[in-house]
Amino acid sequence: MRIIARLVSIAILAAGMAAGGAVRGADDTSTAKVEPGAPPPPAGVPAVPKDAAPPPSVTIIGASDAHGVLGRDVRSAADEAMGRIVDVIVDRDGKVRAAVIDFGGFLGVGSRKIVVDWNALHFGKVASKKDSITLELTKAQVAAAPEYKEDAPLVVLGASGTLQPLQIIR
Repeated sequence: MRIIARLVSIAILAAGMAAGGAVRGADDTSTAKVEPGAPPPPAGVPAVPKDAAPPPSVTIIGASDAHGVLGRDVRSAADEAMGRIVDVIVDRDGKVRAAVIDFGGFLGVGSRKIVVDWNALHFGKVASKKDSITLELTKAQVAAAPEYKEDAPLVVLGASGTLQPLQIIR
């Protein structure tokens, strides 16, 4: 509970600093351009430029509610080591479609990258950086997958019946 209260306090402080920065910027007349003969703005009223962006929204995600996935170990349902996630593939709308896994090899020697459907990954046991992600595929299925190469068509390995085709627009 203390962590949530601290995060809320930080968010409020950040919002206040952003608002305070806008006021400080308005008080700084050394960089403001004033039209000749125009009356000065009233004191205490900040001048807001017409093209000023609205303040950003703030979302607080608890430390135990979300974790990064890059570099995370991937294991099969049979607890076989499958590799590590080294990249995430998104479509043109920004929707996550697949993960690139560095599969096989030892210390990077003899390894190759393969692409697996995002829906074939399960994040249920990911409570800390040490926990692994589970892949719905066997080691033999992943070993048979073609290697991922940038700027080449993607061959995405998916669990049975879960893969949706990518729309290729040329």
